[in-house]
Amino acid sequence: MSPPAPGGPNRQALIAGLACYLIWGGLPALFIVMSRAGASPWEILGQRALWSAPWAALLVALAGQGGQVRRLFAKPRVLGLLCLSTALIALNWAVFVWAVSRGRNLEASLGYYITPLLNMAAGAVLFRERIDRFGAAAIALAVIGVVLQTLALGHPPVISLVLALAFWSYGLIRRRVDADAQAGLFVECLLMAVPGIAFVLWLHHSGGGVFGRSVGKTLLMATAGPATVIPLALFAWAARRLTFSTIGFLQFIGPTMGFIVGVATGESLTSLRIVSFGFIWAGAATFAFGAWRASRQLQRLA
Repeated sequence: MSPPAPGGPNRQALIAGLACYLIWGGLPALFIVMSRAGASPWEILGQRALWSAPWAALLVALAGQGGQVRRLFAKPRVLGLLCLSTALIALNWAVFVWAVSRGRNLEASLGYYITPLLNMAAGAVLFRERIDRFGAAAIALAVIGVVLQTLALGHPPVISLVLALAFWSYGLIRRRVDADAQAGLFVECLLMAVPGIAFVLWLHHSGGGVFGRSVGKTLLMATAGPATVIPLALFAWAARRLTFSTIGFLQFIGPTMGFIVGVATGESLTSLRIVSFGFIWAGAATFAFGAWRASRQLQRLA
């Protein structure tokens, strides 16, 4: 990624990137509020799928990509890949919403801390990408952190690993899809909206759910759409204008906020868990420093 031009555009991209990760970091708090309003994890997931589609359609309209969306539906292979990516991101959403609403924010935040390190390790194994000494140290620290987390929990951190693996697999599939971010996202949201609408209607018909009970609760559930799509749009815009090292630093804002939410809501934080997160944070810091150093070297060469 080339360095951003100095001045206003760079500041605007940084603001957009910060806003993106701050919104992502605030999602646990939003889902906790929804849960305390009476919504089950499945209702939250259904509402998220339902309301994301119109917001994603708005992005496609603003970007003038309606024709590209139509072409995607005419390509069976691409549509098949998008169906697979939809299943993976739906799995990621479901596990995340369930974890947050069940008071498992610390495990969820761990998953998003190790995701970029998993990307780097998988890149070396699958694509023979070179890992420098900072990357190797970051991966080693993360592995130690996960092992300590396993000891602290008494079982493997399944939630963390599923979140990380699902999101990594999603990114891998999307790299193979010949489509812009907005167009691909709209197709994914559209595929998820069908079961989302069916579930919401069934829930309402059976007398369950909080949607429709009051104006306040209805608006609360509807915020799941913009809260999902807006940060993705901000990220797509900012990522094209910020250096890789800057993105590397920003991407740890979300799980850090999730960690803070977990602690603030009274989740158990034993000494061993603190030590395990210490290793994870050290790995994240090493990863970010390595990305910053590599970016500086590229700028000097340029």
